[in-house]
Amino acid sequence: MIGRLILTYPETARRTGGLLILALVTAALYALGISSAWIGRLLPASTTWLAENPAAGRWLSAGAIALIFALNWSLLRQLPRRQQIVAVWVELFALLMMFFYSFNLSFAFIAKKIGFLITQGVFTTLYISVISIAIATAIALAGAIAKLSKNGVVYGLATFYTSLFRGLPLLMQIYLIYLGLPQVGYVISAVPAGILALSLCYGAYMTEIFRAGIESIPRGQTEGATALGLNSGQTMLLVILPQALRVIIPPTGNQFIAMLKDSSLVSVVGVWELMYLARTQGQTEFRHIEMLITASMIYWVMSMVLEFLQSRIEKRFGRFSAR
Repeated sequence: MIGRLILTYPETARRTGGLLILALVTAALYALGISSAWIGRLLPASTTWLAENPAAGRWLSAGAIALIFALNWSLLRQLPRRQQIVAVWVELFALLMMFFYSFNLSFAFIAKKIGFLITQGVFTTLYISVISIAIATAIALAGAIAKLSKNGVVYGLATFYTSLFRGLPLLMQIYLIYLGLPQVGYVISAVPAGILALSLCYGAYMTEIFRAGIESIPRGQTEGATALGLNSGQTMLLVILPQALRVIIPPTGNQFIAMLKDSSLVSVVGVWELMYLARTQGQTEFRHIEMLITASMIYWVMSMVLEFLQSRIEKRFGRFSAR
């Protein structure tokens, strides 16, 4: 019956749905404990009344904010799609900056320390991440081929490796490698320990990505390569992998972005990467939040650059696939 009413009176149903969403947003804001100070800022003359009726003030504040969201949504819908995207980014970024500004940050301290964070911390973070993703890619390729092997020993080794390193927390893996290997007579420094832990951990995850990408290629490709006289190695290298890259690249790019942020965990063993420097530099003047926010913004910028590069690579391989 509801469906019939919607089809019969679409405009009325749309407006009713909008009002229902507005009411739900208002109730959600009230439940989250929105302060009556919001309506007090809009209507300064009502300050005394708000102090006497705090619950009503909260409802009015929640309703006013929900109405502003609704008006903003309506205005955004009038713009072309590209301008909508730009406007949403600008608005959300402005809200984020307002949120950070409410912390009473010392921008002079940030300006004094940001250069050191970039030159020292970003370099170390990228250095660790790039080497780790390269090693993880090689491990993943070998692991994927092993998991597709009919040899029980090879398959068992591959499945044990992926199960172990996907099952243990990355922080635990870093500790096991950095503190555990010296117990068996192999002393390893902090940076190699971090790279090894990241490589093994993400190699296990990427093994499944490579396996799925290889299996996505139709079996006829392998049969055709065999008919042309190619051996299994040549078939994999020249026929299967070039086609599988179109499937492998997007999740691999996501793994690299995740690794870029997870590299902050190697700071627990004393590596001077971005997060370690942010914590230590913030201790000098008890400005921890300034350094943490600055490091977060730097991570975000690096992630956006990687997202852009990933999209360009995906388009390139997508163009080859279309041909």
